[in-house]
Amino acid sequence: MTRIDEYRSDLGRLDRAAWPGYLDRHSDLPGTRGNIELAMAFAELADLALDDELIASGDEYRTFCGVLGLGATAADPDVQARLRELAVDERWRIRESVAMALQHFGDLNLPALEMLVLDWATDPHPLVQRAAAAGICEPRLLVGPAAAAVAIEVCRRTTAALAARPAETRRDIDVRTLREGLGYCWSVAIAADSAQGLPAFWALDDSDPDIAWIVRENLTKTRLTRLL
Repeated sequence: MTRIDEYRSDLGRLDRAAWPGYLDRHSDLPGTRGNIELAMAFAELADLALDDELIASGDEYRTFCGVLGLGATAADPDVQARLRELAVDERWRIRESVAMALQHFGDLNLPALEMLVLDWATDPHPLVQRAAAAGICEPRLLVGPAAAAVAIEVCRRTTAALAARPAETRRDIDVRTLREGLGYCWSVAIAADSAQGLPAFWALDDSDPDIAWIVRENLTKTRLTRLL
């Protein structure tokens, strides 16, 4: 039995009114790593009303769990709009939970996720772009050439958007966060289909210092170096 299975079992034995307290006790916060396995178990079992309750609480771990739970209902345009808003949250854990929620949505409806991330990749906000790339660049989702092509295109669009930003904005923290995400997302997309991914990757304009950094970072990733 995995930790997720154990937490799923524990939550199943509790009244739902007791779930928030259980999350508090087992959050592993404060600390360097929140309890992701518990959040994933919660997301499988929760409903939208409980997700809303936890997000409204303002508590970081409760919000993390509630946002992750939104992935199950992300086919709803209203939920997608909420996730887009949460993608620019100032708390990094909440931004990570948005990416994880997108991945959970992809587990349930990959074609719908593909349309969503292609749309988000053209959003003007760098953190929404980052959520699109992080959401689709998950190995378990990239199970065939079509899914890999979407991931590569999202990386291409968001990298082009970064390159188009004026030099004076490049040090903005949100832009740097996008750059950091692209520093690994390309390698995930390429590993899923190198025949499509490598030509797009080598076509990047590394005369731009931020694009050169993205190229160098991906070239340190084992999943990519084993293909070269």
